[in-house]
Amino acid sequence: EVQLVESGGGLVQAGGSLRLSCAASGFTFDDYAIGWFRQAPGKEREGVSCISSSDGSTTYADSVKGRFTISSDNAKSTVYLQMNSLKPEDTAVYYCYCNTGRDIYWGQGTQVTVSS
Repeated sequence: EVQLVESGGGLVQAGGSLRLSCAASGFTFDDYAIGWFRQAPGKEREGVSCISSSDGSTTYADSVKGRFTISSDNAKSTVYLQMNSLKPEDTAVYYCYCNTGRDIYWGQGTQVTVSS
């Protein structure tokens, strides 16, 4: 059973930083994309960033480019999202996901709140 467990959310002032972690287990896939979505109150879930297992390529939403960095530690089966220069509009529940091409798995989410 695939499990994704997020951690690292919290409350931070605007301009501050947080690092989210997503620990993955139960993987048997060779090729997948893993990353982060977020959902703010009253808004649709939006993609933030993802990283490919095949070549390590990364993608970012325009709203976070230059501020967020995704990385992975394959030995620990963990993906990180370093979030710098946080803005109040980054406030949301952040969900880790894994897309194998056949299925999409989701974590339970972690709350990030940025105060102005």
